[in-house]
Order: sequence, then structure tokens, then C-alpha cells
Amino acid sequence: MNAQYDEDVKRRLRRVEGQVRGVLKMMEEDKNCKDVVSQLSAVRSAVDKAIAYVVAVNLEKCILEEQESGNDTGKMVQEAVELLIKSR
Repeated sequence: MNAQYDEDVKRRLRRVEGQVRGVLKMMEEDKNCKDVVSQLSAVRSAVDKAIAYVVAVNLEKCILEEQESGNDTGKMVQEAVELLIKSR
């Protein structure tokens, strides 16, 4: 099954892209290490949220499709949990 990537997640990633450019600019300007790390932490947090969003949206779709087919969804949920754990 193909994944769904809606405009919300694309918008999130464009924001992350801008944050990364901002961090690179901070580095080029020799900004304080604490400030750079703080911004990198914000980038990581934004990426983590995007990952969770993608998994949640697609898991919901997969579960609904599996239920319509009369299949057990337990394995699918377990795979999603493992994917989230692996991403950390």
C-alpha cells in the first residue's frame, strides 16, 4: 500500500528545511554553541513530530483498510510502534 503525505506534513518539512538553513547560517556567522544546539534541538523535535504524524495518518488508513477486509490489525500496530521506536 502506498503512503499518504498530505499538505500538512509537507508544510512541516518545509518549516524544518528553513530551520536547517537558519542553523547553517548561524554556524557561518560563528554564533554561540548554545544557540546553535538549541536550534538543532528544535529541528530534531520538529522532525520527530513529522515522523509521528506520518506514521499516525498512514496507520489509521491501513487499519481501516485491514478492518474492511476482515483482517487482524495487531501486527500492523506493532510494526508502527517499532517504526516509531526505531526512529528515535
